[in-house]
Order: sequence, then structure tokens, then C-alpha cells
Amino acid sequence: QVQMAESGGGSVQAGGSLRLSCTASGDIFSINVMGWYRQAPGKERELVAEIRANGFTTYADSVQGRFTISRDNVKNTGYLQMNNLKPEDTAVYYCNAGVYLLSGSYADGSWGQGTQVTVSS
Repeated sequence: QVQMAESGGGSVQAGGSLRLSCTASGDIFSINVMGWYRQAPGKERELVAEIRANGFTTYADSVQGRFTISRDNVKNTGYLQMNNLKPEDTAVYYCNAGVYLLSGSYADGSWGQGTQVTVSS
């Protein structure tokens, strides 16, 4: 019912920056919480950053101070500004959201394809 689509990944050198975008589509009334996740080869998917409807944000310790999550409620789009990237940030980045549907129910989005971020030293 809710599809997520990520974009903006790429290859950068350590210290560089990237800005990821994520758009939710479907039978959306409003988005409650939106989160960015990443999965590195051989590792489990982990939560990187999260933003709630009231703007409250949380970050993984490993990205605190380097990454900034934001959202555009009109566009149903979230962003992840990543600065001072490190090789250990290399992963496929995904987003997901907790969404209030037009039907009145609540649902999590379907995982998208993700976007690859590669940071070279």
C-alpha cells in the first residue's frame, strides 16, 4: 500500500558528502515516522537516523554529528544529508516510514531497492 523509493547514492572519497532522498507513495494520509537504514555486506540492516512527525530526530552513535535527517511533509519525502563520509559508511541505504493511510489504518512501507553508497579511503 505504501512504496518507498530511494535515490542519491554514489561513490565518494572519504570526507565527501552525499544527499539521499526517499519518496513514499501510495494511499498516504500522513507520515508519522520516517527512518533511514543501511546494510553493509555481511552485516544486518541497521537504523541510521529517524525523524518523527513533530521533527524529533534520533541518530545512531556512528553517524551523530555527521548525518542530518529531514523531511518534506507536503512531498512525502525524506532526506539524509551525509557529511564527512567514512569508508565504514559504505552500504546500501534504505528508507521506510510508518504511515497513516487514507483508510484510517496504520502501515509500514514496503522496502525499496535502496541506494548504494560507496566511500573510498
